[in-house]
Amino acid sequence: MGQVTIYLDDETEQRMADTASIQNLSKSKWVAGVIREKLQADWPKSVREAAGSWTDFPPLDSLRSGGVDDAAREDL
Repeated sequence: MGQVTIYLDDETEQRMADTASIQNLSKSKWVAGVIREKLQADWPKSVREAAGSWTDFPPLDSLRSGGVDDAAREDL
């Protein structure tokens, strides 16, 4: 298991400690969870590979040529 040292200003460290405490986590586990969330922000590979795989999906030009007018907007 790897170890990382980070330096935080006092206010950030206190907010992190308070949040970790509320969630009943150690500061280390809380930071690891935040890092995992950030690393998983991308679509899974299976979803990315599915793009364009529907052969019966209508082409973009036909989707955009629906001829439906936008609704009137309110005056500001």
